Amino acid sequence: MSSETPAKPLIPLIVIAGPTATGKTALALALADRLRPAWEAEVVSADARQIYRLMDITTAKPTAAESARLPHHLLDVVWPDETLTLAEYQRLANAAIAEVWARGRLPLLVGGAGLYIRAVVDGLAIPEVAPQPELRAELEMLLAKEGVATLHARLAALDPVAAERIDARNPRRLIRALEVCLVTGKPFSEQQGARPAPYRPLFFGLNMERGALYDRADARIAAMLAAGLIAETEALLARGYGWELPSMSSLGYREVGAYLRGEMTLDEAITRFKLATHGYIRRQLTWFRRDERINWLAAALPSGALADQVAERLSPWLDM
Repeated sequence: MSSETPAKPLIPLIVIAGPTATGKTALALALADRLRPAWEAEVVSADARQIYRLMDITTAKPTAAESARLPHHLLDVVWPDETLTLAEYQRLANAAIAEVWARGRLPLLVGGAGLYIRAVVDGLAIPEVAPQPELRAELEMLLAKEGVATLHARLAALDPVAAERIDARNPRRLIRALEVCLVTGKPFSEQQGARPAPYRPLFFGLNMERGALYDRADARIAAMLAAGLIAETEALLARGYGWELPSMSSLGYREVGAYLRGEMTLDEAITRFKLATHGYIRRQLTWFRRDERINWLAAALPSGALADQVAERLSPWLDM
């Protein structure tokens, strides 16, 4: 008779990914409605900016009504001057998914942060190095003086493998990789890997024709401005959150900040916001297209029709 402990059943996890403005939240809401009464669902957010409190408009955070209709986890986790490391996000997301499933509900991992999704679904082994404020300040100063290319060159000298993997235009990830290299004395890439995750994931991705997606993103930016993005940014400044914070240098706040400091007109800031968003969409698509597990859906379709397509694939999968 075997003395081995039976393996725990894997948790079914629906992943809804894709670039910004493709309607991931709308699909999650429609899918939750479609699954009732057989299943109640809850969302675990995989968004690197919705973690911040007080930052609601430019992060396109679900409204109170949407969260009441479909519970969301990992929104408003830290203040704008606080840091949430990838390892901390991974722990929180794993705990939220386990808790949702323990209550007999179906977890949905929804967002556009590809690294967050991989950290959870693929069980990435993440270096346990706490943020180093003084070192980060030095690297931020280097970034301000010499630009992101200098950061990338420095990482390439310490860890060419990590430098090849990390987007040379992403200063946050470059700074984190340098931080780990310099604190541990070991290449960042050697401290990464993967371990089995307790999930049985089913991936869906939303995409649409590039020009139409840019138009949708531009319309979303106009809606953000109409909803009070400038006032929200001013309120954050009034609370003492400065431009040097990573949260305040994210899309939307960065461009509004340039306008508020008198560095450009509002029209120029809006144009820059749109172009930066288009670039972000391209980088997201480059990331997600590498993942062959994703079942791509046409984001131009109504969310109800998309939910029907997803539900058709879910039936046999949930019965496995």
